[in-house]
Amino acid sequence: MARSSAAAPESHDGPAAESARGANGSDRAATSGSHSGSPATPAPRPKSSRFIDPARAAATEPPPLDGPWAPTDTRLDAPIVLRLPTGNAPEDVVVDAAGRLIAGGDDGTIWRWPADAGPDAVPDAVANTGGRPLGIEIDPRDETLIVCDAYRGLLRIGHDGAIADLAAQVAGTPILFCNNAAVTSDGIVFFTDSSTRYPLSAWKRDLLEHRPNGRLLRYDPHQGSVDVVARDLYFPNGVALTPDERALLLVETATHRLLRVPIGGEPIDVLLDLAAYPDNMSAVGDGTYWIALASPRLPAAEKMLPHPGVRRVVALLPDRIQPRPGRYGLVALVDGDGAVLRTVHGPTGRYAMITGVRQHGTTLWLGSLTERGVARIEL
Repeated sequence: MARSSAAAPESHDGPAAESARGANGSDRAATSGSHSGSPATPAPRPKSSRFIDPARAAATEPPPLDGPWAPTDTRLDAPIVLRLPTGNAPEDVVVDAAGRLIAGGDDGTIWRWPADAGPDAVPDAVANTGGRPLGIEIDPRDETLIVCDAYRGLLRIGHDGAIADLAAQVAGTPILFCNNAAVTSDGIVFFTDSSTRYPLSAWKRDLLEHRPNGRLLRYDPHQGSVDVVARDLYFPNGVALTPDERALLLVETATHRLLRVPIGGEPIDVLLDLAAYPDNMSAVGDGTYWIALASPRLPAAEKMLPHPGVRRVVALLPDRIQPRPGRYGLVALVDGDGAVLRTVHGPTGRYAMITGVRQHGTTLWLGSLTERGVARIEL
């Protein structure tokens, strides 16, 4: 099924792009943050209203976990966990060319473990962004880190730990919720701004509102420009490039969908309705992709979609009595057409709310928005 809401990339090579270059749009931007994980100046945390403007939508029904979604492989119930020395919730994971694992915690620190690290390995602190690092990728040109910081925007971290602000605004509007990225062979960065209305601290409000507040952006390091590739997305989250770099696969958390986004501006295709709420995703390199699934779908939340008034009230309730993610570990391997090839489960919730996944050889590395460390399993 094709979607027509995609837009061709909107170029901002005029005054807006010049402003982005001068302030935060290029590798020539001023560096900030701290080296070696020492405390950095905290990035401002945007505030948002608790009053949402929910849209009416048709109710959806979570599908059963059967067929390729059946919990026949439950090895996520016995992961090896590597604790963060400080902070919690390593939301994403990436592995560099030397086989070293890299993840960022909720205290802003980027950590790097030695290759083939075990549970007792002590990671090095690479840098501290002063914000909240989410998606982490590696620029294939020079092995520097590309970091989506929820409160600072798109960053680059050099080999010496120096941090450069690449993009904090586009088309005159702030990048409010920089979330996940994919980097082409020539350094172009495609990344998601999950919501233009709600920051990370209010992510549940965006889901309750259920409006297309998100967008897909592109950062060009050669021009220092930031463009809007697609608008009107429902909490766009993980993104990954196809092997030929002519399209992206992208997941929407709010609509639990896997999309194919052609880079040339053609219509977006809906490939798959997922059985759980997706978060980050990563390419294996052979035309397949791992998707981290943070929670099974919640029937109570989906039954509220036709009732905006109910959702408006729910958004005002204490967080502890709002619909909460299920404590269940789940990742899925899909192909470029959206076929589910494999799922790995953790029904007991030993390692839950999985938000990051990355395959390196026969090892699957995992990140989580709630756990105190990264995890690994063998495939």
